[in-house]
Amino acid sequence: MISRLDLRGASGDPRDLLPRADLDVEAALETVRPICDAVHHRGEAALIELTEKFDGVRIDSIRVPKEALDEAAEALDPTVRAALQESIRRARLVHREQRRTDHTTAVVPGGTVTERWVPVDRVGLYVPGGRAVYPSSVVMNVVPAQEAGVPSIAVASPAQKEFGGLPHPTILAACALLGVDEVYSVGGAQAIAMFAHGAGPCARADLVTGPGNIYVAAAKRLLKGRIGIDAEAGPTEIAVLADATANPVHIAADLISQAEHDVVAAAVLVTDSPELADAVEAELPRQVEATRHSARIAEALAGKQSAIVLVEDIDQGLDVVNGYAAEHLEIQTADAPAVAARVRNAGAVFVGPYAPVSLGDYAAGSNHVLPTGGCACHSSGLSVQSFLRGIHVVAYDEQALADVAHHVVALADAEDLPAHGAAIRARYDWKVPNPS
Repeated sequence: MISRLDLRGASGDPRDLLPRADLDVEAALETVRPICDAVHHRGEAALIELTEKFDGVRIDSIRVPKEALDEAAEALDPTVRAALQESIRRARLVHREQRRTDHTTAVVPGGTVTERWVPVDRVGLYVPGGRAVYPSSVVMNVVPAQEAGVPSIAVASPAQKEFGGLPHPTILAACALLGVDEVYSVGGAQAIAMFAHGAGPCARADLVTGPGNIYVAAAKRLLKGRIGIDAEAGPTEIAVLADATANPVHIAADLISQAEHDVVAAAVLVTDSPELADAVEAELPRQVEATRHSARIAEALAGKQSAIVLVEDIDQGLDVVNGYAAEHLEIQTADAPAVAARVRNAGAVFVGPYAPVSLGDYAAGSNHVLPTGGCACHSSGLSVQSFLRGIHVVAYDEQALADVAHHVVALADAEDLPAHGAAIRARYDWKVPNPS
């Protein structure tokens, strides 16, 4: 059901030793380019046609009426409502602590640099709607944007034929609970294009965030620059670093939980215990057979992107998981907090047997929009910071500029940019002296 990879004694770069799912975003660009061009030139009419083509339903308008949001919230199952409200509460607690404050540095008497943190003016938040329904992604996108102070927030999610061309009602209910009433029945690459160019009632956004399929990722790559993006999300990943103290039932369940997302989802166990590897390998078929999406999970576990990886010890295991830079990394070892403190590359780290990835997906308070495909070695998950821009405000008085003027002129001359120096001299009726 899952392959075994023995890295004991291996000295190569872990990034080259652990396989990943094939994700050819570059090839998908040619598929999404005409879609994005159609939205750019034909606006809402193109979006309506594309919705009928890809989602199988004809809609009259891309904007979801507020009454539909209110009705979805009213009809929401009380148990789901309570769970969403608790998820929102916990996410707000964590993300509110991420807020930045302006800071002024007195460089010299009369000369200051202030770093101001300013939210983007408008964001488009994408919530996928393919194999599963993701109200949790509404929470994970909206809460940090709201806590950052973004004044204009719009959500897009694919139209659903069974719901009359509206996004799934649980998505709409989550938007209503969060106070977001600008929602669009638009999915896929065309949703990214809508936010990048503006179309019909949807004004152009400055930034788009949220996970999606390969076509969403390709549209983000194509339109990056015209619109800011969070990341090009790939298939979800879980890596578990475990030793002989770990419970194989827990580990098998956690690997399966992420494999449930997609047939190209990655599930990787890294362990120094052959006995644990054997136990997990034996446990997987039993649990997979009992799940609703067993065929999808079995395909993901059998894919080249999933494996049980044997290492010499936890030190080598840390080298492997730091090289792999998983979206989600569980540490299930003796002294898990100390091991987790040595992790440098991961989207999110889950410490110990009672912090499974599923907790982070819904109600830990952390964000589940995380870097994939090894991007955690240089990128972060979605946060309040994702929606803020740092602006330096420079204030120097006459004497403060005069004191440093000769240095500015010297550097301008060294770079053969004499007009830069002239801009300094123009402020004085005397020649800028050379340093003595």
